[in-house]
Amino acid sequence: MPLSVQVGLALAVATALCSIVGFLYKHRGAAESPHVEWRHPVRTSLGLFRSRWYCLGLLVAVGSWGLHVASLSLAPISLVQSVIAGGLVLLTVVADRMFGHRVTRREWIGVALTALGLAFLGATLEGTADSAHASHSGATLALYVALAGVGALAVAALARGAAHEGVLLGAAAGLAWGASDVSIKAQSGRLGDGVAAVLLHPLALVILVASLAGLTISARSLQLGLPVAVIAVTAAAANVVTIAAGPVVFREPLPGNAPALVLRIAAFALVIVAAALTPAPVGEFHAGRRAGDPQAIGTSPAA
Repeated sequence: MPLSVQVGLALAVATALCSIVGFLYKHRGAAESPHVEWRHPVRTSLGLFRSRWYCLGLLVAVGSWGLHVASLSLAPISLVQSVIAGGLVLLTVVADRMFGHRVTRREWIGVALTALGLAFLGATLEGTADSAHASHSGATLALYVALAGVGALAVAALARGAAHEGVLLGAAAGLAWGASDVSIKAQSGRLGDGVAAVLLHPLALVILVASLAGLTISARSLQLGLPVAVIAVTAAAANVVTIAAGPVVFREPLPGNAPALVLRIAAFALVIVAAALTPAPVGEFHAGRRAGDPQAIGTSPAA
């Protein structure tokens, strides 16, 4: 494995940890801020910046984004996302030990199974560590990113008024960020053309819009749902989109034998099922709200 790829994967590990810490700080800030309103998304989103915790979380998230961009420029997208996804297992530990959240047994198991499924995906990434960049078709990239974006909007629309609205909005934010990450990977191959060529490319606008949409939807999801479940589902959705982009968009090779291919498909299924099982049942969630459970009403004992 080339040294540049190894450095890229090391940066992916740092990305995973920074992302989790940033998410939890943003949750603390979002929970103490007025709710984001879809009718006034810009004005109400700006209200989040009155919280020092949200600003700190956003600052950490920006640092995580920079590390992510660097890792994508040095290593294949499937490998980078698999490492970041495996780092999801740190979520429950950080939330419980550093932020004082009450992490249920269901969440411990759900997050662990999600990370395990994503690790299985990494185990079947044959022949993808030879170079950071692979060729791709502009039409395929555009279609893939468009489908992810439409999926994000559709899930956000379906989430309105649903029992687990916060979790569904987290999935929508993850899809939007997945579209942004795939676009970033495509743009990373143009870094040799100069900064102007990258910033003036149409994909730069796609990255900006998808990132801001994901940020707004994510803030609302953190205000409505339990933090561990919302963050786990957000991360799972983003990682499934980006890992799948490896073979679909960037022509990274699929496993050459049937057992490995079956393992990869099973791993995708495990990620989706585990992410779906992580949120508490509706009855338990509302019981927690009625009992005044601080986590169930979107606040943290350590806030």
